[in-house]
Amino acid sequence: MIVMLKEALCKNKFTYFFIYHISRTKTKLLNHVLPRSIFNLNKISRVIGLNKNSHFEQLKLLKNTHNGQRCFIVATGPSLTVADLEAIKGEVTLSMNSICLVFDETDWRPTYYGIQDVGVFDLLQPSIEKYDIKYKFISNVISKQKNVSEGYFVFPLNLLNHMTFHKNYKTKFSDDVSKVVYDGYSITYSMLQLAVYMGFSEIYLLGVDCNYSLTSPQHFKDYGYKETSSEAVIRMISAYKEAKKYAERNQVKIYNATRGGMLEVFERVNLDVILNKNGESSLVSKKSI
Repeated sequence: MIVMLKEALCKNKFTYFFIYHISRTKTKLLNHVLPRSIFNLNKISRVIGLNKNSHFEQLKLLKNTHNGQRCFIVATGPSLTVADLEAIKGEVTLSMNSICLVFDETDWRPTYYGIQDVGVFDLLQPSIEKYDIKYKFISNVISKQKNVSEGYFVFPLNLLNHMTFHKNYKTKFSDDVSKVVYDGYSITYSMLQLAVYMGFSEIYLLGVDCNYSLTSPQHFKDYGYKETSSEAVIRMISAYKEAKKYAERNQVKIYNATRGGMLEVFERVNLDVILNKNGESSLVSKKSI
């Protein structure tokens, strides 16, 4: 009876219009407006000090701890090599995701390690917790759903723009990660926000290929995850443009030391020259590589 009534109502263009918009409004409220409101209310409570016991408070211990220093953010694109990791020993580094799968091949370890996607965490948790990394960042998206060990810095990841379709992909860049870390369609973007919060003023990206080919390896170490969205690269690049705007306004230098790849938002530099292996100047232009 209910099905027949619904079919009858839908045949009438006026009742169909009414039912369609009521259903659409309900979906928007439940999936977009309500989650966004809850996230922002929690953020406000932390900002004004109502929730002083929040586990995000621990992040404040890291604010400006590397003021004026340089760091390397090591992503896991296929261009990365073990030799690159060996070369940056002694540097302050931030890395992520499947980088833990190479630890059996090198004694290099990132200073900071981060992960934010639940599916990726499911695939990598045994490897992540097998090794002793002093500073590990994990998103609250994971910590709410999974049983994780002690020792993680939990950051408040705003994934809400993933829940809404945008004709022009949009995000923001956070100046306080204890309040919010904005999703930029990759963990690398989150690590950039964390690096800036810790005070780094010279940031080098390594292994950020920004290229998800379906016919060739997508990662430095395969772990069973493959990106299939044709728009993934467009989304990431749109976010990196926001990072560049923020960096330029706040006297932060971000360079791309990746060997190849598709990311052209940031000035290209040569890793070997950056590390002064040849005793040359610290930077080279894009034309030199």
